[in-house]
Amino acid sequence: MLKSFFAKIYARQIAKKVNKWVNNPVKSQEKVFQNLISKAKHTAFGKDHQFDQINSYTDFKKRIPVRDYEDLKDYVERIKNGEKDILWKGSPSYFAKTSGTTSGAKYIPITNESMQYQVAAAKEALLLYIANTGNAGFVDGKMIFLQGSPVLDTSSIVKTGRLSGIVAHFVPSYLQKNRMPSWETNCIDDWETKLDAIIKETIVEDMRLISGIPSWVQMYFEKLKEKESKKVGEIFPNFDLFVYGGVNYEPYRQKMEDLVGKKVDSIELFPASEGFFAYQDTNYNNKNSKKKDGMLLLLDHGIFYEFITADEFFDKNPTRITIEDVKIGVNYVLILSTNAGLWAYNIGDTVEFTSIRPYRIIVTGRIKHYISAFGEHVIAKEVESALQEIVQGTTIKINEFTVAPQVNPPAGELPYHEWFVEFETEPDDILAFAKKIDQAMQNQNTYYFDLLDGNILQTLKISKVKKNGFQDYMKSVGKLGGQNKIPRLADNRKIVDKLKVK
Repeated sequence: MLKSFFAKIYARQIAKKVNKWVNNPVKSQEKVFQNLISKAKHTAFGKDHQFDQINSYTDFKKRIPVRDYEDLKDYVERIKNGEKDILWKGSPSYFAKTSGTTSGAKYIPITNESMQYQVAAAKEALLLYIANTGNAGFVDGKMIFLQGSPVLDTSSIVKTGRLSGIVAHFVPSYLQKNRMPSWETNCIDDWETKLDAIIKETIVEDMRLISGIPSWVQMYFEKLKEKESKKVGEIFPNFDLFVYGGVNYEPYRQKMEDLVGKKVDSIELFPASEGFFAYQDTNYNNKNSKKKDGMLLLLDHGIFYEFITADEFFDKNPTRITIEDVKIGVNYVLILSTNAGLWAYNIGDTVEFTSIRPYRIIVTGRIKHYISAFGEHVIAKEVESALQEIVQGTTIKINEFTVAPQVNPPAGELPYHEWFVEFETEPDDILAFAKKIDQAMQNQNTYYFDLLDGNILQTLKISKVKKNGFQDYMKSVGKLGGQNKIPRLADNRKIVDKLKVK
């Protein structure tokens, strides 16, 4: 009780601090921008791009082109070889190792400054929840964070690991006694072995806060229920806060609430190796699930944001704007410059503003994760929203899904979008279910509507994936557990061709 009492006092202080930059968004971003340029003037990157001549955002755009990891790789290699003052002053404290596409593994620098903001953002998200709801009970019980191993590779000059593992080294001392699993269990690399150990440790504890990517938390809940033959809410009667990030929770919500046996408050986070960008600061109990409040964009946390409309992104000279010029409801590619030394960096995520007073966003997908095999420009937000709309209020439960185009159908058939769905509870009529989703897609996407109306595509088809089919796939590619997640859709069939269907 003492912890929760002091947490409420601290939460009110943090809320006041956050409100200062929330109420001065443009000024806050200008301050971040000037600070970044000033501190990086004497780095190799700063000298190569004439930072000493940058006095405005216009100057910045002229000298710094938008880049991805491939364009940054040479600078990263210099850091790995022991050079200092390359992308940011000194050397990074860590490299966060992430999966790459064309370049194999990516090594994202994390500096002392950027890590301080990562930790501060996570803390703020919880404290704002306390300030806004008055609920601080979770600090008096146990909290679990399902994450990657904190074991770091120290064989090189800069320590290397997964972001969630690096963050595990920065848990505040006042939370250490509450935090689970144990350090030893967290260090287990094999996800299934680790999950069994986590259940053994936590099943007898007073768990109040549970955090992780929804798909992996769902696995944890399923195993708990199987072991105890009880709902998670009965095993942990004081569990009342779920913290998540990485994917849209809505496709999982109904199944998760069924596993828990009650509704619990939730906080959505938007962290990445490149920085902590946003967190939910309202509507924690999801009373109006159709209203998308979005997450508060962190404008005072060492990151300068730029935005390019997704439709324009692949043009030769796309228009780059700051928060001053963004509009609600437009799909933007998120571009970052950070105090870890990323400059006009395309993280690959797309976002949409739900509000500009204050600036709140939802994640709509990945700029490389879309379907446009026929010019339809379908994005993750659309497939997730369509499925949620049709499933809501029914007994249908879905564990996981992904979508891919079928461009080479059997002779005589039109092409179509193929939805691969692992059902917990199937619809009575799968064809009628598919037609309803298809109509929801047409209502959202005029390009998709035109293709069906013009007999270029036929109605989408659903292929049922066998139980645990997505887990088996992730295991087969070495990505079971941790921060890994299934893409909601792709413009090719690389994933779906490896899924086992019924």
